[in-house]
Amino acid sequence: MKRRHFLQSVSAGALSGIAANQLASAQGANLPGSLTERGTVLPTRGAVTRRDLPINQPMAEMRYRTPSRFGMGGTQMGNIFAAVSDEQAQSVLQAAWDSGVRHFDTSPFYGYGLSEYRLGRFLRDKKPDDYVISTKAGRVLKASRRALPNAALWVQPAPFDYRYDFTAAGARRSVEDSLQRLGLPKIDIVYLHDLSPDNAELPGTWRDHFAVAATGAMAELTRMRDEGLIRGWGFGINTPDAAVLAAESDVPTPDIVLLACQYSILDHEQTLARTFPALQKKGISVVLGTPLNDGFLGGRNRYHFSDQIPPGANQKRARLLAIADRHGIDIRTAALQFAAAPTIVSAIVPGARVPGQVRANVESMKVNIPSEFWQTLRREGLIATQAPIPG
Repeated sequence: MKRRHFLQSVSAGALSGIAANQLASAQGANLPGSLTERGTVLPTRGAVTRRDLPINQPMAEMRYRTPSRFGMGGTQMGNIFAAVSDEQAQSVLQAAWDSGVRHFDTSPFYGYGLSEYRLGRFLRDKKPDDYVISTKAGRVLKASRRALPNAALWVQPAPFDYRYDFTAAGARRSVEDSLQRLGLPKIDIVYLHDLSPDNAELPGTWRDHFAVAATGAMAELTRMRDEGLIRGWGFGINTPDAAVLAAESDVPTPDIVLLACQYSILDHEQTLARTFPALQKKGISVVLGTPLNDGFLGGRNRYHFSDQIPPGANQKRARLLAIADRHGIDIRTAALQFAAAPTIVSAIVPGARVPGQVRANVESMKVNIPSEFWQTLRREGLIATQAPIPG
């Protein structure tokens, strides 16, 4: 389905002086060049309470829900865009654990196994029942000496290549390989990865691969769930097409889907109108990736894994910054709590490159945001009238 351009109606504006200073001080330089710096932390504003991270209450109408509504994404642990040392990866994971995070998302694709290996190493002395792990299937790794694909995406990845495989055997092989890389006895959630029209790498069309998956990987993941090898399965995708098609077709029903780049404080109307209702009818819950639009709402000059910023995005961010400043909070805090607000959302999984980022993300989930802030966003048309809000 074609995405409507979500920022056409946003009026132009400039950063307020105070809001601009927030970003500039967080990045350690003047705007906008410093926004490209990785690993910086936008300070948390507002009173941080002592409450725990939010948890999910049982919902009989949902097929599967994670215990916690907040987790951590694992792309940075796979060296996305810049290398992270093993020591730094372990320090980020330790900061997450010490902050109460018990839900970790990873994938064989992230650094060609590197993210899974690092996560498994960290969890080696933890009790499996104390955390939730999600990983992906759809790509099967194999050792390779040739020049690796996606060199611009993964820096210093593990020496593997991959092939797409959405068959039953491919799904089983992928899950078993992930269990070995992780060194763990179980995987809670397995997502079929990048079965999506925006994946230009796929040979043939995504619908061709969906047809294979319907009787192959989707059926096999259902069997693995029934065997107790996994607890739930779904799709990990940057567009909603495969998840909506599965929800509306006579194929195995996903339990939970990971939607990346599809629901944020900047862009959410289409997901509210189409995707969430289709999934909710089948009791399929949602995990949200990139709730900060790939760090854009944390102050970086990137948007959804690209340095091409959509028209109007800077202006909308500026307006959000100014309103947040007037209410004594920061934009990251507002964005994370907004993404976690819908009932259908089981969890959000923002990533982190340095310990300070994951600690700041956790702090953001504990700030009391004034209700007037949300009402102002609605009055000014910055969030949809029907969008759920925290509290």
